[in-house]
Amino acid sequence: MTLAYNIGMGTIKLSRKALHSNLDIIAQQVGAIDKIAVVLKDNAYGHGAKMIAHEVQQYGIKQAVVRLESEALEIAEFFENILILADFPTAPNPVFSYAINALESIEKFPNGTRVELKIDTGMHRNGIAPDDLAKAFEKIAAQGLECVGVMSHFKSADTLSSEWFWQREIFDALKEKATKLAGKYGWKIRFHISNSAGTFRSSQCTDNMVRMGIALYMDTTLLQPALKPVLSLTGNKIATRTLKAGQRVGYNGIYEAQCDEVVSTYDLGYANGLDRLASNRYVTPDGIALRGRISMDSAAFSTDTDELLIFDNANEYAKAVGTIGYEILACLDKNLKREWCD
Repeated sequence: MTLAYNIGMGTIKLSRKALHSNLDIIAQQVGAIDKIAVVLKDNAYGHGAKMIAHEVQQYGIKQAVVRLESEALEIAEFFENILILADFPTAPNPVFSYAINALESIEKFPNGTRVELKIDTGMHRNGIAPDDLAKAFEKIAAQGLECVGVMSHFKSADTLSSEWFWQREIFDALKEKATKLAGKYGWKIRFHISNSAGTFRSSQCTDNMVRMGIALYMDTTLLQPALKPVLSLTGNKIATRTLKAGQRVGYNGIYEAQCDEVVSTYDLGYANGLDRLASNRYVTPDGIALRGRISMDSAAFSTDTDELLIFDNANEYAKAVGTIGYEILACLDKNLKREWCD
């Protein structure tokens, strides 16, 4: 027997209480709300950039970080300053500042652009060498740009190793020199290196700003265990059937019922962000097993409930596929419905 339902699409539910609780913890850690810059790149780690932007603005956050100018334009109304990590200006905007990731990119920024110089303190991904600081400032000034910040990035703040300490020392050693050089050109600069994990590695915040990414949305390695997941994912039932013992479900029949079993399909698949590697191996927070292979637009579970909680902590779903919660969140379909649940 098969019962059919209207096919829709799953829903992302967001918790204001969890978001505010996380912000409270972060603000206490850094000592001031004004030091917090929220990272809203990649659709706010899948949460919905405009929804999160509006809510954190109501909380009192004035700064944000994104990857692209198009992302900044989407949330420009909510913040006093937005740092763009990997893009170039298409038009002047007094709210935006742009990261300089290499000496050779300086000439690509138009006159009058507000920029923030990235220093490679040991991650060896983006940024200039510390010894090139004076040369970079000279080129920035010659290009007619305004440098408003000096920044870096921790490579492994979420592991208990010495690397956090020596990157911190390299960055701190540059501050006095950078401040003096900036004064020569009439610039007032801010300093920031800490990501989420880096922020919680010290009881003191000695920079002007911290860039809060994953800690805004949930707990991760070495962070405060009190941080709460903001996002949960639910699916709506498409159809229910009873598998007879020996019957298989889904592509290639990788799951075979051992006895008569009720299974239902739900309106979420790998096109919506359910990693296909979780096929036949994931169990929901309520103990409901995923049966068979995840399809592009649907997945089958051993239940007949109308609305199914897929996960309320992306870290737990990530364990089933051998990845991290960041990846699960960032891959969530932008077209999924998002709503506040409290």
